[in-house]
Amino acid sequence: MLKELDSFDFTADSGVASLNKQKVLELTRGAWIDQHENVCWIGNAGTGKTHLATAIGLAICRLGKRVRFYSAASLVNQLEEAQKHYQLERFLTRLDKTDLLICDELGYLSFSRAGAELLFQVIAERYERSSTMITTNLPFGEWNQVFQGERMTAALLDRLTHRCSIFEMNTTSYRFKESMRKNKATCKEK
Repeated sequence: MLKELDSFDFTADSGVASLNKQKVLELTRGAWIDQHENVCWIGNAGTGKTHLATAIGLAICRLGKRVRFYSAASLVNQLEEAQKHYQLERFLTRLDKTDLLICDELGYLSFSRAGAELLFQVIAERYERSSTMITTNLPFGEWNQVFQGERMTAALLDRLTHRCSIFEMNTTSYRFKESMRKNKATCKEK
């Protein structure tokens, strides 16, 4: 199901009241894409990071920009498959033609060293040339778990965060809160 920005709950009881709604809405106008800036959504599972990334990606598409959305695991798998079949340059060229690359769920699954290096290559090559949006459950200090080394992690974060809007969303899972509300309502009915 496609997520739109108008279905995202910015209210205080959603737990993301500290999220600057105006700044999020500004992202839909696309100026940051033209300036080759990045966006990172950092927070716990279920806090709306993917919802916002999807909604903003759709808004950017409506502006006529080229957007690609991948889970981090899927992107790494496709990079490794392309490399295995001697198609890596072709795949990288397609990614290079993308105005916004959305990499969802970075940090949920680990990668092989080769996969981490390929993902590093993609993000590093986009620096100041195209925009990248990342959603992750890991604070930056734990990204070395994904990129398997402090040097590569430091180099990646240096490029990614240089011109980047960073949104922290460390609240309770929206799905968990909904489940608890439904359980309470069911208990009251009995």
